[in-house]
Amino acid sequence: MPADAAEEIRGTAHGTAPVPLSVLDLVTVGAGRTATDALRTGVDIVRLAEARGFQRYWVAEHHSMPGVASSSPAVILAHLAAHTDRIRLGSGGVMLPNHAPLVIAEQFGTLEAMAPGRVDLGLGRAPGTDGATAAALRRTDRLNEGADDFPQQLAELIRFLDDDFPDGHPYARIHAVPGPVQATSPGGVQSAHRPPVWLLGSSGFSARLAGTLGLPFAFAHHFSAQNTIPALDLYRESFRPSAVLDAPYALIGVSALATDDEKEARRQVLAAALNMVRLRTGRPGLVPTPEEAEAYDFSPMEQDFIQSWNANVIHGTADEVRSGLDDLQKRTGADELMLTANAHGGDVRLRSYELIADAYGLPTPA
Repeated sequence: MPADAAEEIRGTAHGTAPVPLSVLDLVTVGAGRTATDALRTGVDIVRLAEARGFQRYWVAEHHSMPGVASSSPAVILAHLAAHTDRIRLGSGGVMLPNHAPLVIAEQFGTLEAMAPGRVDLGLGRAPGTDGATAAALRRTDRLNEGADDFPQQLAELIRFLDDDFPDGHPYARIHAVPGPVQATSPGGVQSAHRPPVWLLGSSGFSARLAGTLGLPFAFAHHFSAQNTIPALDLYRESFRPSAVLDAPYALIGVSALATDDEKEARRQVLAAALNMVRLRTGRPGLVPTPEEAEAYDFSPMEQDFIQSWNANVIHGTADEVRSGLDDLQKRTGADELMLTANAHGGDVRLRSYELIADAYGLPTPA
């Protein structure tokens, strides 16, 4: 990585935001909507995010979930790159055990060639789906083995990204293209730059690994809030300076939805929570409408889940969401907040990011 690698990682806060703000897009598909609608909404949101000074825009790999159309992050990022000029684009994340490291190096080398200097490669070790789907993806039922091999897979991927396998290694003559080999080939003028690697996690494993390797760390607070502070503490305690970073840098994913009135926020959040109930009970589907959620007869167990889940969703008016985000940042010491707005309609999600940007006085387009 170049000497200015840390500048690509460390964001810039704008307006009155305590830290840089970013966007995590799950490309959610609501009932009565299509994947095309969801992808068009993604373009609208990334354009807004770029215009208003959000730091980065990531998409997450999921599989076999009708309500989440983000099974192919690299494809979506190429689409977003064609509609933006400055904002950083990345994976939040690619689930590395699902893929050959060379394939990911090639995909993100291609993205780097499309959008030079503004691509992030976020990596996770979970499958991003259920066990049966993971087995279909990986062509094996030895799923634990894939997760246990994550450090080795990561090391291999970084070697491909840097094109620096040592002499005598079986892969020493194999090159990820586009990539650094094109800069060192006769007549080569390709930049040797490659995307910075982030590690993602919802427990302590990736936190410790990211710290040991001196890499930036992204924690999934939006679905593992009870582990946030322990994981961040472990990351900071484990951190060793590297060629990438001289000090820890941690962002957290946060479910945040702002609406023009508090009642509407509660309606939208209930629909998103019903979607999670169905997912957690093996019935994944499209994100239901608020009307469907209001009419749904929740069991006592489901009501308990809804209450627990929504306790970690910051929602309400723009001022309420701003206050909640400020408090969360103070409690965790996060260096960056990555916001994900889960709602049935794309217009609601777009409006949420607009309201949050206004609440923090983020830059407005000229």
